[in-house]
Amino acid sequence: MSIPKTNMTEGVIWKQIFLFSLPLLISNLFQQLYNTVDSIIVGNVVGNNALAAVGSSGPIINMLTGFFMGLSVGASVTISQHYGANNHSNVHKAVHTAYALVLCSGLFLTIFGVIATPLILKLMGTPEVVMKESITYLRIYFAGVLSVMIYNIGSGVLQSIGDSKRPLYFLIISSFINIILDIIFVVYLHMGIAGAAWATIISQIVSATLVTLQLMKTTECYKLMIKKIRFDKSFLKTIVKIGLPSGMQNMAVSFSNTLVQSNINSFGELAMAGCGSYQKIEGFGILPVFSFSMAITTFVGQNVGAGKYDRVRKGVRIGIIMSCTTVVIISIIMLTFAPQFLKIFNPDETVVYYGTYMMRTIAPFYILIALTQAIAGALRGVGKTLIPMIAMITFWCGLRVLWILTGLSFYREIIMVFTGYPVSWLASTIFLIIYMKKVDWLPKK
Repeated sequence: MSIPKTNMTEGVIWKQIFLFSLPLLISNLFQQLYNTVDSIIVGNVVGNNALAAVGSSGPIINMLTGFFMGLSVGASVTISQHYGANNHSNVHKAVHTAYALVLCSGLFLTIFGVIATPLILKLMGTPEVVMKESITYLRIYFAGVLSVMIYNIGSGVLQSIGDSKRPLYFLIISSFINIILDIIFVVYLHMGIAGAAWATIISQIVSATLVTLQLMKTTECYKLMIKKIRFDKSFLKTIVKIGLPSGMQNMAVSFSNTLVQSNINSFGELAMAGCGSYQKIEGFGILPVFSFSMAITTFVGQNVGAGKYDRVRKGVRIGIIMSCTTVVIISIIMLTFAPQFLKIFNPDETVVYYGTYMMRTIAPFYILIALTQAIAGALRGVGKTLIPMIAMITFWCGLRVLWILTGLSFYREIIMVFTGYPVSWLASTIFLIIYMKKVDWLPKK
């Protein structure tokens, strides 16, 4: 059976972006469920310290996997451009080079993560009261991190040729497996935080297996053949050239979030639990932003490959409007029901207070993320990943950390940590808007 795919070089633009981003949104929704279900069950069954341990692991996981996930952007852009140009031979080479890259980098990250977990947590200032559980959760996660990376590269291949539905189906299956295993391991077998971690890893292995088998089954140009997984020097160079800036950007931003988390840790385990709970909710709230950004990247990549530059410009404008409108509606809902959402994770009044405080400080500014990510998605689609990297590292990392450290030295309140997010988002938005206005960002015809 051939995989359903979308040729985004023809048709009604808003409809194509919407129909492509909708499965991405639902797919990301189910992916977000992995750690969220862990947090809900752990927070209600095991306790506050275990919830804090799960929350403190998030920035570390994102930092170390973000670099390699950024490389998959290079693969997706390369494949989408060659696919839009109907160059099937190059699509085939890029797919196998991308898989070779993710297998090598994934094995490295697994070994490094398992060994370095205690050191990383100590450098973050993780409190001793949650250290043991944090080490357990993070080590198990790293043991299965290769499956996370394989799923992401596989789904990236499918999305680059216009198929955003199959990755959704696979995540729905694995998410339900995760929920069932969470209940079995944590509630009935009393495995604690280790049970939650194993449930997540097993379900991620399922999604990685399904997406890989689907690519192996197809008869089209992006068919995956195990024996042909190897590095093609020219495509490796292209993928790394496009993907490296995205990887460095992801790692730098995640590193800044790790420093932010270490400052949150200094306010105690209840602040860790509350802010960690908010961050899980935020993950759902800004999913449309990243779904539209991915849709814009694929749209731009295919149309650049086809040489349809006027369609590219129009599509970017439409994508920005759709993303901003959606995220404003979500922000209003989150602000209205903030305490109720937080109580799902833990009913403790102090935990709910910290989570609500963080949400009401940050959520009104989600539209800035929408603007930044939509523009960044367009630039990635034409292969200009260096500009988004500069914006994210300079503002989401450098400015954010500077703001927090300077602010806390004058005013030792957690609000100074929270405000670092909207300040950095505003700066990056202004920078990218000026860039798009002043620079001819499309390639020459």
